[in-house]
Amino acid sequence: MSKSSPVDMTTGAITPRLFSLAWPLVLGNLLQTFYNLADMFWVGRVSDEAVAAVSLMFPLSWMFVSTAMGITAATIALVSQHIGAGNKREADRVVGQSALLTTAVAVVLAAVGLAVRQPLLSTIGAEGQVYTEALAYIEIIFLTLPLTFLFFAFRAALQGAGDTKTAMWLMLLSAGLNVVIDPIFILGWGPVPALGTQGAAVATFIARGAAAAAGIYLLLTGGFGVRLRLADLRPDWELQRRLVDIGTPATIDGWARSFSSVVMAAFVAQFSVAAIAAYGIGVRLMSVSWTVAGAVGQATATGVGQNLGADTPDRAAEVIWKAAAATMALLFAAAGLVVAFPAAAIGVFIDEPGVIEEGIGFLRIVAPSWAFFGGVMVIQGGFRGAGVTKVAMVLSFLSRWIFRVPFALLFAFGWAYTVPGTSLTIAALDWGVDGLWWAYAVGAFGSFVVAVGWFRLGTWKGGVVDREESTAAPTD
Repeated sequence: MSKSSPVDMTTGAITPRLFSLAWPLVLGNLLQTFYNLADMFWVGRVSDEAVAAVSLMFPLSWMFVSTAMGITAATIALVSQHIGAGNKREADRVVGQSALLTTAVAVVLAAVGLAVRQPLLSTIGAEGQVYTEALAYIEIIFLTLPLTFLFFAFRAALQGAGDTKTAMWLMLLSAGLNVVIDPIFILGWGPVPALGTQGAAVATFIARGAAAAAGIYLLLTGGFGVRLRLADLRPDWELQRRLVDIGTPATIDGWARSFSSVVMAAFVAQFSVAAIAAYGIGVRLMSVSWTVAGAVGQATATGVGQNLGADTPDRAAEVIWKAAAATMALLFAAAGLVVAFPAAAIGVFIDEPGVIEEGIGFLRIVAPSWAFFGGVMVIQGGFRGAGVTKVAMVLSFLSRWIFRVPFALLFAFGWAYTVPGTSLTIAALDWGVDGLWWAYAVGAFGSFVVAVGWFRLGTWKGGVVDREESTAAPTD
C-alpha cells in the first residue's frame, strides 16, 4: 500500500480539501454497508432460522460498534488538534493510549459476553433453532471484538491525522476479504466444512484480523501522519481519563440512536404488513443520506480539530458552515428526486402495490427532512472534532427522544389523557402510520434548529488540547 499524503485543513481553500477528506470516508461507509449485506446474502442461502439469528444479533452488534465509536471519537478529536498545533509527537502518544484503551475495553466486553451468552440470547427472545444458530454466531463474534476495536482505533487515528484514504483502503481490505471467504465458511468448500452462521462469524474474525494487522503494521512503520510507538503503550492514566471523558458521551449517543430505532420499529409494527415493509425500504433509502452526512461529519471533525489545534477557530467555523451547506444541498436534491418519483424509488425493491402506496407516503413526508438531518450530523461532527462530544450526544437525544418518539406517540395513535384534578384533556391526533413519518420530519427539523443555535454560541471553540503545552512539548 502506497503512502498517502495527509490533508492539512489549516491552510488553503476549504472546499476542495474537505472533499479530499470526505470522499474516501463515503466510500468506506458504503463498504461497511456492503460488508453487512454480504453476510446476510450468504446466510440467506442456509435457512430462514440462520437469517433470523444474524438479524437478531444486529442490535447487539450495533451496541459494540457504538462503544468502539465513542473511543474513536475521542481519538479523532485529540489527534487532529495535536496535528493542527504542530505537535505530531503528542498525537502519536494518543494513538498508543487509544490502542491500549480499545483493547482493554474489548477484552472486558468479550469476557463478559462469553460468560453470559446463553441467558443473553434467551433474554432477547432467541428460541429453538434460532437460539442454536445465534449462539454459534455470537461466540465467535465476541472473540472478534478486540480485533474490531483495534481496527476502529487505527482508522480513527489516521482520520485524525487527515489521512482518510489509507483508512478507506483498510476498510476495502476487510470488506473485500470478508466477501471472498464468506461463502467458503458459510456454505463449505473443499476441505472447509459448511459452518452456517458460525461460518459468517469466522469470516468476520479473519477479515477483521487482517485489517487490524495491516493497521498495526502501517502505524508502526510511520509515514501516514501518525505513528504507533511501543514506548507509548505504557499506560498514561491522565491521557486515558481524557479519552474516556471525551468518548463516553459519543458511546451513549450511539446507544441512544440504537434504542430509538428499536422503539420506532415497534411503533411501525402496530400497523399493517405493507407499512412495515415500506418502512424497511424507506429506512434503507434514508441510509444513503446517513452514509453521506456521516462521512462529511467525520471529515468535518478532522478539519475542526486541526484548526482549533492551530488556534484558528474562525476557520474551524467556516469548515462546519461549508460542509453543512454542501451536504444539505446534495440531500435536498436527492430528496427532490425521490419525492418526484416515489413509486419508482420504492419499486426498485418491491412490486407489491400496497407496499408501494405506503412507501410513497413515507417518502413524501420524510424525504424533505433528509437535508436537515444531514445538517445536524455535520454539525455534530464539528462538535466531536472540537472534543465537545456531550453537545453532540444531547443533539442526538433531542432528535430522537425529545422530538421523534414523543411526537410519534402524539401523531400516530389514538389516546386521551385527562390531567388529574382538572378538566384538561390531552388528546392524540390519531393520524395512523403517517403520524410516525411526520415524527421523523419534526425530529430532523427541530434538532437542526437547536444545532444551529448551539453552534452559533461558539462555546465549542476552545477545543480540548492545551495549545501552549502542546506546542511546547518536544517533537520529532
